[in-house]
Amino acid sequence: MKHIVSAASFTRLFFLFRIILPVLLWASLQAGVLAQYRPHEQLGPLFKAVQLQPVFPDSKTFTDCIPKAPPEKILQAYEQEKSKAGFDLKGFVLTYFEMPPAFATNFQSDPSRPVADHIKSLWPVLTRQPSPEQSSLIPLPKPYVVPGGRFREIYYWDSYFTMLGLQESGEVALIQHMVDNFAYLINTVGHIPNGNRSYYVSRSQPPFFALMLRILAKEKGREVLTSYAPVLLKEYAFWMEGAKSLSSENPAHRRVVRLPDGSILNRYWDDDLSPRPEAYKEDVEVAHASGRNEQEVYRDLRAAAESGWDFSSRWFGDGKSLAAIRTTELVPVDLNCLLYHMELTLADMAHLQDNKSKERHYRRMAEARRNAILKYCWSEAGAFFFDYDLKKQTTSNVATLAGVAPLFFCIATKAQAEAVAQRLKDEFLQQGGLATTLNHTGQQWDAPNGWAPLQWMSIQGLRAYKHHPLANTIAQRWVEQNVQVYQRTGKLTEKYNVEVAGEEGGGGEYPNQDGFGWTNGVLLRLLQKQATMK
Repeated sequence: MKHIVSAASFTRLFFLFRIILPVLLWASLQAGVLAQYRPHEQLGPLFKAVQLQPVFPDSKTFTDCIPKAPPEKILQAYEQEKSKAGFDLKGFVLTYFEMPPAFATNFQSDPSRPVADHIKSLWPVLTRQPSPEQSSLIPLPKPYVVPGGRFREIYYWDSYFTMLGLQESGEVALIQHMVDNFAYLINTVGHIPNGNRSYYVSRSQPPFFALMLRILAKEKGREVLTSYAPVLLKEYAFWMEGAKSLSSENPAHRRVVRLPDGSILNRYWDDDLSPRPEAYKEDVEVAHASGRNEQEVYRDLRAAAESGWDFSSRWFGDGKSLAAIRTTELVPVDLNCLLYHMELTLADMAHLQDNKSKERHYRRMAEARRNAILKYCWSEAGAFFFDYDLKKQTTSNVATLAGVAPLFFCIATKAQAEAVAQRLKDEFLQQGGLATTLNHTGQQWDAPNGWAPLQWMSIQGLRAYKHHPLANTIAQRWVEQNVQVYQRTGKLTEKYNVEVAGEEGGGGEYPNQDGFGWTNGVLLRLLQKQATMK
């Protein structure tokens, strides 16, 4: 007997399918986050042995490997085999794990092509599709762009600067996908992690989500702000958790701190008191060398990783040594400028919703934060913006490009902007752009390295205060540095040595990486600006 489905029944089934399938997909992704493979927790002694030997030159490799069997089975096999004569740890790992996927192995760059064309050809190469891969990778519902090299996952603050180039390339759909992925992470994890890996979920990164929404709103209209308001409010709650419980007796909790006059500002933090899984051996060695409480060192290392500036003399008590890291004792000027912008964005969202009381609330919060930044992070003697030292109750007086954030977000006074511009010109400006700090420590977020996001924020901050000649000089030198390396090597890299013409950057925990998401985004935007000025 034939079963005939009526047109009406078919239509009902079709619409039911359209409703249920997204719900099932959403539930599946949420379950995936909660049940994510966590190598640093599930492999126990095997994980430590692999990282401390080390089996791989880069500690991140093993955290990204894909297990071929359930972790408990692999661990059981390890316990049975490790004491046998001739046991080969690397051979064991290669038997039970797949190496992380290698992407773009067939991509051939052509340095004779214009660099803008090269960047546009890289977007598909750096784009990843939703993947069910059973690894430490947290699956995302939509496509996204990765930085490149060892960075096989999405990164939070990188993505904003990558989006500048995607916007210039007309890749609005991809920007939308990435914003939706970050919204998904806020709704499932509770915040945007450092990257979409299980070993990153205990920390975030500089909160640029509100700025991403501004990019999307410019392309698709201000209603974007209204639709993402609940998500941004959740992110704000993550950064401000515990603020209402602070007092003079209890002045700090996680990412919030109470200043002597009662002002509330923020710092970087991580609840986890263990070595970072992706840099396990390195963190253990630093903690041992420090002579300090190891858990405190691990927290400060992780907090610096949350800052994105991992690592810099900015965070060092002695200005020289990673062992003297003390990130959680500092109130970062740039972080608080970002949260000022988040509060203004929440106020704008409330305005669009015609919620006047909520709008007034967030504008008051933003103004209070602005006043606190000007009070605690500005130094008349140093004529610059610095981080605030909670322990010494004064500015840190370590000059870094984080000091341009109050210009980028239009917090500084005209006189302060003039003073910052003068120090940038006199001390930070090199032949290839701006140096990140004035200290040479061998760390990657110190001199002689320059980084695309900091060049962009400096250039835009100077332009906001009408310092166009200096802004144009920085932009021109940075573009030339990028192009010279590209023409010589066919690569755009993560960072550059701005003290030497045409030289790549170096230092830090790993070799300089090519790809490279945020370099591509900023360079493409600056090239477009130069073209319009001609």
